[in-house]
Amino acid sequence: METILVLAHTEADGTLARSAREALHAARALNKAIAGSQLLVGLIGENIQAAADSIAACPATKFFGVSGADFTVSRYATDAAAAAAICQAAQATIVVVPATSRWNRVLPGVAQRLGGRVDTHVTGLTEAGGQPAINRWYYRQRMEATISRTQRPWFIAIDPGSQPACECGAGTATVASVAVNLTEADQRTEVIGTREPKADAQTIRPDAHLLFVTGAGWTKKQADGQTHVPEAEKIILEFLKHTRASLGSSKSLVDLGGEGQAVLPFLSHLNQIGQTGSTPRHAKGLSTCCHGEEPHTVGWRFINERRAISLDPNCGWARGKADVLYVADAFKVMVKLNELLGQ
Repeated sequence: METILVLAHTEADGTLARSAREALHAARALNKAIAGSQLLVGLIGENIQAAADSIAACPATKFFGVSGADFTVSRYATDAAAAAAICQAAQATIVVVPATSRWNRVLPGVAQRLGGRVDTHVTGLTEAGGQPAINRWYYRQRMEATISRTQRPWFIAIDPGSQPACECGAGTATVASVAVNLTEADQRTEVIGTREPKADAQTIRPDAHLLFVTGAGWTKKQADGQTHVPEAEKIILEFLKHTRASLGSSKSLVDLGGEGQAVLPFLSHLNQIGQTGSTPRHAKGLSTCCHGEEPHTVGWRFINERRAISLDPNCGWARGKADVLYVADAFKVMVKLNELLGQ
């Protein structure tokens, strides 16, 4: 019999992030598919009761928790100790977590302590031949594999954005407190605060609702025969400041510097999406000055709603690769959009 444990951490305000609810949704689906399995929930944070109550109506048969000031912020030693303690208390054979930065750095160490195995970038949980299995993409999201393991415990990190969020009803949850004995060495690292870049300086936000993509057209000659790179930089950064969107770029724009052409200084290969870049997951995407051909649009595979701005009515975006295409000058459209957002 499989014991499926959903392991999540609370946010700074004591709530559960959407990514945690997505992991719970995936675990529920696996629980339904595997006969005789049971679903448990484990929570870590300073105060976890409110988070447990918010999902009390989920089909979990038991809630486990580790709480206290030592577990408020992300710290490897305390997070690993808490996660291992909950897994042992629950006697979990499958542990499902949201692939947040906090869990991604802790999970391998927890698996090593408990003699388990880890799979990351999982996009689905299913049943294959009566056994649990995962779905995972390879080769720049072009091949999907179904994988099973016999090793237990099996730790599974669910990619945020790959699942719908579990809409479990609220109630009053009974949480079994799990004791964690921390040594002085475990508490040696002290978190004294958080530094966050300004909205127009931090351009990569995996959890953002909107992905804004810039194409090479921003740095090429415009209708007056001149380039307007400084103006493009101002427009794009102002839009990011208003919307806190995540910024992506096509390969052509990132590589223009190697061709001796002007480039937008705040872009790097980390922003690159597509065939040779990342494949992000966002609810909506807006592509500007991009051609919309295969190398670029492969990066949009998991964008739910796609819109594009291009002067070419016959580009790839117009041929079924965008839900909405605005045939217009991106400079003019974005300037007007920034004016509206500023109001």
